[in-house]
Amino acid sequence: MSTAIVILLVLFTIIILIPFYRVWKGPTVYDRLLAIGAIGGKVLALILLLGLHYERFSMFIDIALGYATLNFIAGIAMAEYFRMKEGKS
Repeated sequence: MSTAIVILLVLFTIIILIPFYRVWKGPTVYDRLLAIGAIGGKVLALILLLGLHYERFSMFIDIALGYATLNFIAGIAMAEYFRMKEGKS
């Protein structure tokens, strides 16, 4: 089972690289924000797979919950910042 988890970890790492194109070349700021949110979701899955790999899943669930909360709050804060910067209220 450990080999399958390592293969999944490598695949998820490659899949995480795909939205970086949208972060780099996104036509608008909001496209970049969505790509960052997608990367955050994929990192959550990667963290949980690492928990399976190290057989400490309960500890990694706590880490993933904290990361998900920070990712959510940061996404909302960035969207609000850019909305205010554009002058829309």
